[in-house]
Amino acid sequence: MVEYMNLKIGEAAGALYHRLVEGDCSLNQIKNHLNEEGFDSQLALMAVGWLAREDKISVDKATNKWSIQLKE
Repeated sequence: MVEYMNLKIGEAAGALYHRLVEGDCSLNQIKNHLNEEGFDSQLALMAVGWLAREDKISVDKATNKWSIQLKE
């Protein structure tokens, strides 16, 4: 089960990475995009964590809105 979850999180992180190539996203946009790709909101959050841990993204919060973008 752990290997399956790691695979699904990795797949969601890949889908998120490819979306972020197009430009930054809010957390809600990420959840909606990954939902369209077949991933639930929990996997979307894990995908953000995966990419953050790999130092691939930067996450900013302005007022009540999170903004996620690829690092340059």
